[in-house]
Amino acid sequence: MRDPRVDAYIKGAPEFAGPLLLHFRELAHKAHPGVQETIKWGKPFFLAGGSPVCFMAAFKQHCAFGFWGSGMAGPLAEAGYQDDGAAGSLGRVTGPKEMPKDKVLLGLLKTAFALAGNEGGKLRRVPAEKPKGRIETPEDLEAVLNRIGALERFDAMSPSCRREYVEWIVEAKRAETRAKRIGEAVGWIAEGKKRNWKYENC
Repeated sequence: MRDPRVDAYIKGAPEFAGPLLLHFRELAHKAHPGVQETIKWGKPFFLAGGSPVCFMAAFKQHCAFGFWGSGMAGPLAEAGYQDDGAAGSLGRVTGPKEMPKDKVLLGLLKTAFALAGNEGGKLRRVPAEKPKGRIETPEDLEAVLNRIGALERFDAMSPSCRREYVEWIVEAKRAETRAKRIGEAVGWIAEGKKRNWKYENC
């Protein structure tokens, strides 16, 4: 089922982004003929049984394509991709050369729809595990926030906002990635922004 709002989104995207968004959309429908379309948080989402499976977004200089749910971490890593948050699951895509080959992307899409599960004819998202209890601010993040005078602003954020930042940082597998994420996070926190503010305002 195609949503006319997605047509409008693609039409209103920057010129370079239109063909990329159209291609991802067609592959999503090819991967799962029963896919549903909608707009969530200002960007197109592809659903199965009412549950989000993947999304796409266009920005001024790049596109982002992502998969919903923790179950895709392994398949993405095997394909050479790692979700870095703001750029989605495939990195910052500015042209066809930065997109995975059709065979690879179609395989990832099929896996994403399969991982959504099938119970009673309804597909569901594989939920990401969330830490329980009190949210502990990593020492390195706390040190930088304290240094720039933004620690109080971070502590004043809602638990869910703080949790998103903490999870994003601690999930980094490399020290360089962690440092980069902290650098981006403190700037956004100082401005009072949520971790996914780019997607919410796209």
